[in-house]
Amino acid sequence: MADDQSPAGVFTRLVPTTEDDLDLLAGWFAAPEFVEQWGGVPYSREEVAEKYVGRRRPRVGSFLVLAQGVPTGYAQYWYAGEAEGGIDMVLTPEGRGRGLGPDAARALVAYLREVLGWRRVTVDPAAGNLRAVRAWEKAGFRTVSSDGEHLLMECELGTAPGGTVLG
Repeated sequence: MADDQSPAGVFTRLVPTTEDDLDLLAGWFAAPEFVEQWGGVPYSREEVAEKYVGRRRPRVGSFLVLAQGVPTGYAQYWYAGEAEGGIDMVLTPEGRGRGLGPDAARALVAYLREVLGWRRVTVDPAAGNLRAVRAWEKAGFRTVSSDGEHLLMECELGTAPGGTVLG
């Protein structure tokens, strides 16, 4: 990792979002091809400012996903308990299909384990979003349940007998 606030993978680096990122994020979250993977409904600039530029810290961590220094997506983590929670991620259409999602997910999971001490992380992709499901599987998540529309996938971050780190 680059530092405690910037998880880094092989191909990606995640940097905390700031108010300076509002124009970029507002453009992404207004674009149908971006939000089709994030609830399907475009967000207003005000909603983006409230939710995605870091105003909900420390309960929600918000990051830009960078590939070769270029913003290619958004990722966040949120607490569900003392040492567990969930992550969400969406990439720009240009960032999809290049292995960036699994790389960024692994980097964020490592950050949650090593820096924040999390033991369990979940994601809930749409069951029909096979690209996302495969990406989460490549990042080490496994399906634990389904409500038909969404899968619940998890990544255990504990330590197995013998000191092997899981996740």
